[in-house]
Amino acid sequence: MRRSTLGGLDVSAQGLGCMGMSEYYGATDWDTSIATIGHAIDIGLTLFDTADQYGAGHNEVLLGRGIAGRRDAVQIATKFGIDRSSGDDRRVHRGDPPYVRRSCDASLLRLGVDHIDLLYLHRPPQNAEIEETVGAMAELVDAGKVRYLGLSEVSADLLRRAHAVHPIAAVQSEYSLWTRDVEEVTPTMAELGIGLVPYAPLGRGFLTGAVQTATLDANDFRVRNPRFTGAAGQQNQAIAETVRTVAEGLGVLPAQVALAWVYAQAPRLGVSVVPIPGTRRAERLDQNVASLDVALDADALAQLQPLSDNVAGGRYGNQGVR
Repeated sequence: MRRSTLGGLDVSAQGLGCMGMSEYYGATDWDTSIATIGHAIDIGLTLFDTADQYGAGHNEVLLGRGIAGRRDAVQIATKFGIDRSSGDDRRVHRGDPPYVRRSCDASLLRLGVDHIDLLYLHRPPQNAEIEETVGAMAELVDAGKVRYLGLSEVSADLLRRAHAVHPIAAVQSEYSLWTRDVEEVTPTMAELGIGLVPYAPLGRGFLTGAVQTATLDANDFRVRNPRFTGAAGQQNQAIAETVRTVAEGLGVLPAQVALAWVYAQAPRLGVSVVPIPGTRRAERLDQNVASLDVALDADALAQLQPLSDNVAGGRYGNQGVR
């Protein structure tokens, strides 16, 4: 397994996003997920991503069980800041210091560990200035409860302000062939030595060509996602088709092409790039890891690079951020 560095934190070149093991993507299975986490460690993945809001804490408990007895072999990344306690329709992005401290302690308890390797603020806070929130996060580092700090879906200005309070190791943002918003922030990240952790690098499965909205579980939030449904979903099929065509030409899978494209952007962006594709199945995990050995030639890149210009539909509907 290749290695990478996120602001000083040494991690595997690919991580595992665990969100779908608890919520948002339909039916889940505890035993299958635990087995997949174990398999990920066996093949050399070390970075595991979760958040306190995934499954209302369930995902952190699950990950904690999955790494039990193997803590020294992994780096745990978790997130706080999306308060769903009053219901999803009244969720609040919080960053007040007492909440920061309580959230960290609760995450440590659910994970069953004594420290978190990388703690992210899940979204910019609505009830505090970024300096106040990052200051409270820095206190957690001083207390030995957290090793490195990260931010998720943040602007360049907020990133600079946060980094002035305490070094930021990584920014986690959605990044893929059809979502490239974070490229507005990567020049600042490159300047400050901050790594990029792309979530949903497979376009929530759309770029694999294997997701059919009509057959998704009713609890799968993609059945209401603007990019997957209606006229937008039909238009976006052309994007998935291009990925499939490139994959066939290279003799690999569409998912591997989508991930290889993400890796190929690192030199252009000037930042380390460690994607965290999510899966509940060991065989798909193996396929994702194999993308590290996929090289895209100039013709493939020329076909893939403009795809984001033709995306229809927003990233989220009224179901809120993930």
